[in-house]
Amino acid sequence: LFNHESPLRGVEFVTRKVTDGVARIKLGLAGELRLGNVDAKRDWGHARDYVKAMWLMLQQDKPDDYVVATGRTTTVRDMCRIAFDHAGLDMERHLVIDPVFYRPAEVDVLLGNPAKAEQKLGWRPETTLEQMIIEMVDADLERLRRTTPG
Repeated sequence: LFNHESPLRGVEFVTRKVTDGVARIKLGLAGELRLGNVDAKRDWGHARDYVKAMWLMLQQDKPDDYVVATGRTTTVRDMCRIAFDHAGLDMERHLVIDPVFYRPAEVDVLLGNPAKAEQKLGWRPETTLEQMIIEMVDADLERLRRTTPG
């Protein structure tokens, strides 16, 4: 399984760090989002779609190996842009590139080929990256509104 994301993902993962950070900025709880290499490219899909792929694998007569991925790569920067735009915020005002967050063994590009899962299982991701990030930002906004005093 390539990166599978949802509002339940831990905030230590970059997608949730971004959506939580954007929600905090939107609600006035923070002023900036600090990230490392925003030019890294990832293949992000929604966990709900990946669970469906796993279920389809279990329905097969013979076990086999599959790559579950979207087949689409997006930079961290572009993923951030989706989140900031959805919240009506100017990314350039709030995103800070901080070398402290650079990883020493960063992989520049992660991209999966789901062709076999598509052909043999009839599986395709149903949730776009944009839909997923919007769902995550909205969930973080709702969570913070419920849990923040005042």
